[in-house]
Amino acid sequence: MIRLQPEEHKSLSQYVYSLCAIVLDESKGYLIENRLAGLVEETGCGSYGGLLLRAKSDSSRALERRIVDAITTNETLFFRDTAPFDLLRHKIVPELIDRRARTGAARIRIWSAACSTGQELYSIAILLKELLGDPDRYGVRLMGTDISDDAVARASRGLFNQVEIARGLSEAQRTRYFAPAAGGWQIRDEIRAMASFKKLNLMADFSALGRFDVIFCRNVAIYFSERDRISLFGRLERALEPEGYLVIGAMESLNGICPQFESKRHLRSVFYQVKTHA
Repeated sequence: MIRLQPEEHKSLSQYVYSLCAIVLDESKGYLIENRLAGLVEETGCGSYGGLLLRAKSDSSRALERRIVDAITTNETLFFRDTAPFDLLRHKIVPELIDRRARTGAARIRIWSAACSTGQELYSIAILLKELLGDPDRYGVRLMGTDISDDAVARASRGLFNQVEIARGLSEAQRTRYFAPAAGGWQIRDEIRAMASFKKLNLMADFSALGRFDVIFCRNVAIYFSERDRISLFGRLERALEPEGYLVIGAMESLNGICPQFESKRHLRSVFYQVKTHA
């Protein structure tokens, strides 16, 4: 593998930060090497510095997009960490259904931010299908966003290979919600139709998306600086409906940096709601 030089690390990390706000400090050299070595070899640049120069001079921005894809695409699986899905099944969705009946709300909107290749949002869709029978009766709308063009394209296709389909799904779920297809397993239309996907940089303005009853933003802000985390969650606050639910990663916490949020616990799960002022 081509080795990353210290001066290359500095310039590349600054470039990556400018694209997607991911902080790659001195301890993350291995990550740059692991994620970008293939691109260095494929493009014939010869070095990470050469890759950076090529990306900056590429007016089509195609190489820039491939660098973002490589750096940001993380391993994921269906029903990753069961606790948030138990929270959704046993607390959040029943409360939303009760609230909708009480207030006459027209729909329920759930957003999977940094959705990667779609497993999280499709897991939510499967859960809602199992729980509600016909989610359309409740006006359920699911959205997934990611900064990676490749991840969004793959999520939209809903085609998963044998390794991906084996991770997190029961045999019954695989049989019921997926169909064998060339190259793997295709999610069935009844689940695919529940979800929409689009490219989005979480550091950009996303107010045009509207407001959501539930936002899943798990294991992405851990790569941001504290300043950028505060900025992101401040904007997520404004994207939440009143009494909306924010679900973040099990190893993440908003305590001490986002005082507008109150952490709440249900069974093994922690979620956040905006504090109400009497």
